[in-house]
Amino acid sequence: MRKRVYRFFGGLLTAQEAWLNRMADRGYRLVRTGKLLYEFTECEPGQVQYCLEFVGQKARGSAEEYRTFLEDMGYRVFYKNINLNLSVGKVRWRPWAEKSGQIATNASTFNRELLIVEKHNDGTAFQLHTACEDRKTYYKTLRKPYLFFCSMSAVFGLLMRSWVGIGFAALFLIPLVLYQMELVRLNRQARLEE
Repeated sequence: MRKRVYRFFGGLLTAQEAWLNRMADRGYRLVRTGKLLYEFTECEPGQVQYCLEFVGQKARGSAEEYRTFLEDMGYRVFYKNINLNLSVGKVRWRPWAEKSGQIATNASTFNRELLIVEKHNDGTAFQLHTACEDRKTYYKTLRKPYLFFCSMSAVFGLLMRSWVGIGFAALFLIPLVLYQMELVRLNRQARLEE
């Protein structure tokens, strides 16, 4: 039996990952994704685990290579959008991305900013980045878009004397601070391990 659920998480990667893992614990395995759609089929409770990976900064070739690498390791991988762009023919400039990934179109990584990675539950924690340096690099990558949008919204809000711009800056500041706190924690952990 298939179950369809419509949800939108935006940039809340940890919330989306936790929800997918709760669905897996209830006996539902992901089979398809859409803009808002998550389609599941029944399985043994706890049979699979999920991890999310942000790849919005990568060029199309890099994202495809990474997906192929994960699939070669035995994982199932799904693309997922991070935003709700419901129109056709969009182009987005991502100044924080790799050189060839700065322009995202429908033919490249536009609306495919996330990878949902599934593995069979073997009782171990599921992390794609296990080395401390890799995790720090990943969190810096996650932090870049929020830093850009927070800065631009703050500048716009101050120059235009707009509370809306300041409000957006404050909204983008929340994940920025959360990712920065994780980076501080990882830096402390790296010093303790030395």
